[in-house]
Amino acid sequence: MSSPSAPGIRLILPATSANLGPGFDAAGLALSMHLSVEAHTVPTFSIHATGRDAALCAALDRNLILDTYRSVLREAEQKIIPLKLSIHNEIPLGMGCGSSAAALLAGVALADHFGNLNLGDAGIVAEAAWREGHPDNVAACWYGGFTTSVQSEESVEAATFPGNPAWELVLAIPPTSLATKEARALLPDAYSRADAVFNIQRASLLVAAFAQNRLDLLRAATEDRIHQPYRTAACPLLAQLLPLAAEPEIAAVTLSGAGPSVLLFLAETTTFLEAETRLRALLPPEVELLSLRIAPAATKTILS
Repeated sequence: MSSPSAPGIRLILPATSANLGPGFDAAGLALSMHLSVEAHTVPTFSIHATGRDAALCAALDRNLILDTYRSVLREAEQKIIPLKLSIHNEIPLGMGCGSSAAALLAGVALADHFGNLNLGDAGIVAEAAWREGHPDNVAACWYGGFTTSVQSEESVEAATFPGNPAWELVLAIPPTSLATKEARALLPDAYSRADAVFNIQRASLLVAAFAQNRLDLLRAATEDRIHQPYRTAACPLLAQLLPLAAEPEIAAVTLSGAGPSVLLFLAETTTFLEAETRLRALLPPEVELLSLRIAPAATKTILS
């Protein structure tokens, strides 16, 4: 049964970059910027939000965290307990950085805690993935590091590698967002055998690269023929930055999720400042450049 007197909870969930080239709807990487949510039971719902898109995060209507929280409790036939949420968001919305996956997981985890649903990690991930429609961002956000996942009607099977904390990444964020639904509509209904084999080979190499911390494999392992070529027109940063993958200072370049942001892996000898200088010479000033690392798993802290 739901527990109106349940203690508060704090959730910290990382941003994610899905696909990473060939791992379409399967691979994801946790990134070092986060959605933080603290929740306590109160008589009436309220939200205080800071950080990116604070006004959107603070809205009580059409709020993905609260909508998910209510929906999960309603489906479990549990009482919906009003919450006071304190949110700090670092994840850009609609930029291919897993903002919806983090919000869905937050909503499911809050319902699990305040509704005493006892879902466990696997249940929370499966519930959020079902609502997201694919498991890549969700699994990477909850489990951290580099994650590969498979979704069935009833569960999500996932394997994760922590990733090398020394690897430096740069996220290039354009000023205009792109809805995942629009990005998916750009993809064809069928692919040739040659393109399927091309991606299977590289997706396999991608897993090995993270399993063995082989930064040198990422240039080949992030090549893709399934989604990136079809999204280039809607994600102009990709066409501008993809040629950099041939330069020794850059280990790999890939669309972040469905775009429009682009994720770059730096070579071991390249600093963020050096990469930023190179990128600023190519990109308009309104493109934001963030220095990131691979992030560990989401955390859940019960508050007294």
